[in-house]
Amino acid sequence: MSTPTTQARPTAAGSPRRSVASGLLSGPAGRNAGLVIALVILCVVGIATAGDRFASTDNLLTILRLAAVTGVVSVGMTFVIIGGGIDLSVGALVALSSVWATTLATQALAEDTHWILMVGTALLVGGVAGLINGVVIAYGKLVAFIATLAMLAAARGLAEIIANRRTQIVQDQDFLRFFSGSPLGIPTLVWIFALVAVLGWVLLNRTTFGRRTFAVGGNAEAARLAGIRVQRHTVALYVLSGITCGIAAVMLMARTTTGSSTHGTLLELDAIAAVVIGGTLLIGGRGTIVGTVLGVLIFTALSNVFTLNNLSSSAQAVAKGVIIVAAVLLQQRVAAGRKQRRSPASAPPTAGDGAPAGASPGVPAS
Repeated sequence: MSTPTTQARPTAAGSPRRSVASGLLSGPAGRNAGLVIALVILCVVGIATAGDRFASTDNLLTILRLAAVTGVVSVGMTFVIIGGGIDLSVGALVALSSVWATTLATQALAEDTHWILMVGTALLVGGVAGLINGVVIAYGKLVAFIATLAMLAAARGLAEIIANRRTQIVQDQDFLRFFSGSPLGIPTLVWIFALVAVLGWVLLNRTTFGRRTFAVGGNAEAARLAGIRVQRHTVALYVLSGITCGIAAVMLMARTTTGSSTHGTLLELDAIAAVVIGGTLLIGGRGTIVGTVLGVLIFTALSNVFTLNNLSSSAQAVAKGVIIVAAVLLQQRVAAGRKQRRSPASAPPTAGDGAPAGASPGVPAS
């Protein structure tokens, strides 16, 4: 009887250590550390293949500037996906917001008052479109995929009608000067991205709204029984996503000096990819803003490395697809491991579970 007891001690002592290590690796800190390592490796590859062209300050600022628009939209997408939804209309909403904010009527009013009117118009258009998405999904009981796909088509079509399939030029020079500035040597667009990311992190991790988002995405019925108004919260998530689309539209208007129905093409795919790479579960209930920001930077840096090495856009698309599939497979593996650790079936048999009375847990009966 003493031999089995002696053999059981290392197992009992080692199991908690393995559980702690596994928990750290599968937790937010472990996932974000993995993303940081991946970003560092990508930068090393960029320096090795492109040298000073990649490592120059101008190129790094270019990467951040290009990441800013996608990053802002991805922050809103993170909230929607954590809440158990999906938004395929973000690219079209960016286009619609940019077109509406640069119409002759809007720019004339802005010239008579202040260019902030153009910003407000873009945010209002994005927010209202997000409100429509949320109401149709939460109260109309339409699947988020279908509802936002319909909005994608409708918003892009409306943008084409308003712009008459023409590119609208931003005339307000004060607007362009403000957003083309570089406070402390960093472009204004990057500052906006950083501000949106910080506000998103605070909202998700330090407020009741964030806790409710995790609850709704994890188990909507349990959240409802706990007193959370799930439908109203779902609407709020899509409004938030629409507002980030409005912000991204303003950034694109400043960067390109235009409003166009072609803005934001395939932006929804880039945003979803960045969110998934950042560790947010597509089924909802888990995700981080920090991971999303790292995911955006990884994709933007990857595109930059490909461009500097004169590799085709087709190769970039293939590489992005491989990364997305690998990230989803890793998510599934981690989720399966968690379920296995939590499942009672994986626990060692006890006397009540069919093991002989007096047998030590984890040790086969002789």
